[in-house]
Amino acid sequence: MQRNKGARVLKNSPKAVRRKASAITIDDVAAHAGVSAMTVSRVINGHAGVRDGNRERVMRSVLALDYRPNLAASALAAAQHTCIALIYTNPSSSYLRELLVGALRGSTRAPAQLVIATWDELGSQQRREAARQLSNSVAGVILPPPLCESQDIVDTFVTAGIPVVSIASSHFSDRLSCVRIDDRQASHDMVSHLIAYGHARIGYITGDPNQTASAHRWQGYRDALADAGIGYDDTLVQPGYFTYRSGLEAAERLLTLPQPPSAIFASNDDMASAVVSVAHRRGLEVPGDLSVVGFDDTSAATMVWPELTTIHQPVAAMADTAIDILLRAIRHPASSARATVNHVLPYQLITRASVSRPLLAL
Repeated sequence: MQRNKGARVLKNSPKAVRRKASAITIDDVAAHAGVSAMTVSRVINGHAGVRDGNRERVMRSVLALDYRPNLAASALAAAQHTCIALIYTNPSSSYLRELLVGALRGSTRAPAQLVIATWDELGSQQRREAARQLSNSVAGVILPPPLCESQDIVDTFVTAGIPVVSIASSHFSDRLSCVRIDDRQASHDMVSHLIAYGHARIGYITGDPNQTASAHRWQGYRDALADAGIGYDDTLVQPGYFTYRSGLEAAERLLTLPQPPSAIFASNDDMASAVVSVAHRRGLEVPGDLSVVGFDDTSAATMVWPELTTIHQPVAAMADTAIDILLRAIRHPASSARATVNHVLPYQLITRASVSRPLLAL
């Protein structure tokens, strides 16, 4: 078999060997270019910090020797040295499903090793201890709600020098990055959508009071009413905790009012699905007798009949973006990439069959 010219050049190197191009190693490229194997690795993997002259020599040697790096092995090695933890205590299985899809997609593309941990059964002191232990084995952490709202947990990771990205929280600072949507404006848009259909008595089920997104969505509800000249009525607002059970209880309270609402906006899809269930049990047609809308656009929104009009929060894309932010911070700790960011993704109002014009009276 005829050898290429590049392969013959190896005889001038102390490590010269005659071999097929497919057997060329990173050490051969380093010897040919007159640099270290580490420099060759940094050039091939696109790292900064390599002098232009060295980079050019390495690339010339790669072409001359027809070097073909083992990308699969490189990806595996990179993943083993970049471990990211996703920690959750979320009561919504549909929300969690979207979160995991995005995180797995981002870690596979990166590549990075993803560690998934649930702290559902841990108390506050146990969570702080778990955070301290995890700080010794991971390079970055993703905290979805409600964990991202815990300053104790965030402080534990940040003090240990571990970059943290929160999901769906407004707790952005120079210590903590976040990926979110504009919850307040999204909620305003949904209520305005109901008002455009002619609804004026609009019930609202709040989210977990310990999460910043809940406060923003409630404020968006109030903003839209005020912008339309509709007075705020405390009796039309019922507490919820982003769980199906809390949605059932809130819907029962709203629909037994002397003058019940013609539409109910639940601040997540699980609770909105519960509202539909209560309406059916009480013999009400959705949307004929009661319009129902949700928030998040998780699988729960399309598992009820009629399917829910809702706000599409790109949960999977938020987790995917969080991976990217962490990797920049991990791989470039001394550069501006380590600076925390407040990344706001676009949302979308998804219209389905759960909204219609209100009857004159229920």
